[in-house]
Amino acid sequence: MERINKTLGRLSKSPDFRQRYDHLKSEVLTNPDIQAFLLANQDRITDSMIEKNLMKLYEYMSQTKNCNDCPNLGHCVNMMQGYEPTLALERDTIGIHYRPCPSKIIHDERRKTEKLIKSIYVPREILQASFADFSLDSPGRIHAFEYAEQFASTFDPGSAMKGLFLYGSFGVGKSYLLGAIANQLAEKEISSLIVYVPEFLREMKQSLGDQTLNEKLETVKNARILMLDDIGAEAMSSWTRDEILGSILQFRMHEQLPTFFTSNFDFKGLEHHLTYTQRGEEEKMKAARIMERIKYLSIPVRLDGPNRRHN
Repeated sequence: MERINKTLGRLSKSPDFRQRYDHLKSEVLTNPDIQAFLLANQDRITDSMIEKNLMKLYEYMSQTKNCNDCPNLGHCVNMMQGYEPTLALERDTIGIHYRPCPSKIIHDERRKTEKLIKSIYVPREILQASFADFSLDSPGRIHAFEYAEQFASTFDPGSAMKGLFLYGSFGVGKSYLLGAIANQLAEKEISSLIVYVPEFLREMKQSLGDQTLNEKLETVKNARILMLDDIGAEAMSSWTRDEILGSILQFRMHEQLPTFFTSNFDFKGLEHHLTYTQRGEEEKMKAARIMERIKYLSIPVRLDGPNRRHN
């Protein structure tokens, strides 16, 4: 059997092979990116180094940089999806390395952000909310936006800042604004937990039978930033009000942990809702106790506007 080096040597003398090789070499050396690399390292790069590493230079040239010609990360045209090549000198040779491309960096940052925002029964669109897409078409919305943006931009994990009690009619964007706050905080690597209250309380009742209630309750109690979405939409029992909601709020008030709320009720309306249980019992003192904790933890801000769910 003929040795491989003899085979290559024989092929290299072929006119057709030399023609293709010279064409490839010309294509590589006229590439603007490669020319810039060679010029920046002209005092160290020799002709023999270029010859020996021509295929590396071709590999570099044949791939896209800065996501040019890539429609998205899932359809990346490079050899390694999400990575772009870079050239570097390594002693007496030219090396090619791969680093995350801009699309990959953005994708990884979004994944990191998503991991910082945990949720319980919250729609996906809320978790993708941003301040940039929040409509400012009324004074009330501007007022709510300013409070929310100020909290998200100035919050320091070591501080004891109050959250917001966002209230208003159905579909005006209260939950969306919570999501925008959570995403802004996640960019600062501050985690949060958004909880849809009616489903959460329903799950707490079910957890009585599978011994997971305390674990779930502790998770919500200790969240760095807690957002209780749609409080007042649930059918309240004495147990869910006092043992679940009251326990969470008491702990967070004692530990001075930021807590947010959304509700269709204002403070007065929510207190009335909390006063009457599913059995029709009237418990004004217990409802007032819950409201005192909510008032201690949050600043009421009314959000107005049309019902955007119907638009």
